[in-house]
Amino acid sequence: MNTVKIRNIEIGSGLPKICAPIVGATKDDIMAESENIGRLPVDIAEWRVDWFEHACDFSKVEDVLRDLRAILGETPLLMTFRTSNEGGEKSIKPDDYAELILSASESGYVDMVDVEVFIGTDIVKEIITGTHNAGVKVIGSNHDFNNTPDKDVIIARLRKMQDIGVDISKIAVMPADNKDVVTLLAATEEMHREFADRPIVTISMSEAGVLSRICGEAFGSAITFGAAKNVSAPGQMEVNDLSAAIILLHEYL
Repeated sequence: MNTVKIRNIEIGSGLPKICAPIVGATKDDIMAESENIGRLPVDIAEWRVDWFEHACDFSKVEDVLRDLRAILGETPLLMTFRTSNEGGEKSIKPDDYAELILSASESGYVDMVDVEVFIGTDIVKEIITGTHNAGVKVIGSNHDFNNTPDKDVIIARLRKMQDIGVDISKIAVMPADNKDVVTLLAATEEMHREFADRPIVTISMSEAGVLSRICGEAFGSAITFGAAKNVSAPGQMEVNDLSAAIILLHEYL
């Protein structure tokens, strides 16, 4: 499997990397959250732009990105606009979505961007090409807040992301019970063993799915998400607890 190297980390090798979201509504809130990142066991910082009060004004988005880059130093920065269709805070037109991500990629301040692969095939391909031309990596993503699809459907979605050229494939699903969590983990293991030629990220959300955030190394998921302050999705653990659990499990693998 090919790993993805960004700044000082290698995704897809060793312990799952911990990504912490920054979800402030104002620039002051965002800066305060980002300053806390360096004191925590966090490998990647994710700015959830959809929480920002000026998310559709790129001049203000770029201003935040510039200051985030300065504060975060060598901590990789992932920029995400999670659309309301996939559990985010705001809706956005596909063309505006593409323009935002491409502008951020070309700014020189971000290391990775999240791209929702089912927003439209042509737009996604345009974003991937432009983002790669700017030297920025792409996490292709899909979020199902309603249920957990069958194992074969989860694998098919991850393979589609890989086929269209993302650098990392990510899926997050909502479990109704423990059986759904097992479905997600079984899909992860099969995808990793049989099909993946690059890192994958899989998450079972809510309290029922917390196990999936800890045991990624055992099943093949390369990144996990934990809360540095505010959670951005159901079931996120506090990063200190998440890190301790991952390290403990690693000792027995």
